[in-house]
Amino acid sequence: MGKRLLEQRTQVDRERFHSPREALELLKGLEGAKFDESVEAHVNLNVDPRRADQMVRGTLMLPNGTGKTRRVAVFAAGEQARAAEEAGADVVGSDDLAARIRDEGFMAFDVAVATPDQMSVVGRLGQVLGPRGLMPNPKSGTVTQDVAQAVGDIKKGKVEYRVDRYGIIHSILGKKSFDLDSLVQNYFALREELQRVRPAPVKGRYFKSVALTSTMGPSIKVDPNAEKD
Repeated sequence: MGKRLLEQRTQVDRERFHSPREALELLKGLEGAKFDESVEAHVNLNVDPRRADQMVRGTLMLPNGTGKTRRVAVFAAGEQARAAEEAGADVVGSDDLAARIRDEGFMAFDVAVATPDQMSVVGRLGQVLGPRGLMPNPKSGTVTQDVAQAVGDIKKGKVEYRVDRYGIIHSILGKKSFDLDSLVQNYFALREELQRVRPAPVKGRYFKSVALTSTMGPSIKVDPNAEKD
């Protein structure tokens, strides 16, 4: 554990539950790394991911974006390929792109998008893309006929969320350089989205715990039931 993180931990009451605004203000005030750290939310939900009817997954447009430029690879051909390029896709192809990934280990992208007719090509890359969470999926809007719209949304800050095997959602909220109000707005946009997709079988408390952190900072506990200030 680094000296800076140890120092930051002394400034955080690890037993106290903060309001989201308090937590984000505290996080922004901690002396951090020399680069602009990401701000992340880790939300523990009262769900059983092993049950299909309790899988929490979807996409969200954060109102203030993520502050991160995401590289997008698009599997498309013809007019769709041209539309993806015009929308700002970083790499576009079909069998040729699949060959680069399979044979050359090309992985210079953060999100993969595909038109439905390209899934036979993409499907052969399952063992490569799957473990990295990069397989296009209709539920996340990354298998679509409108690749231009998908690329545009991703570039503007659309994020995908998916509960892990422990029932936790890990999501970026922005950058530490964001103003406080922007981070607070992004946090509540995520919380409201998770509430919107609450699985019907879940009874009782839904939000078990919430923690906010920066890339190199300590975890700060947040009152999971806190409403907007």
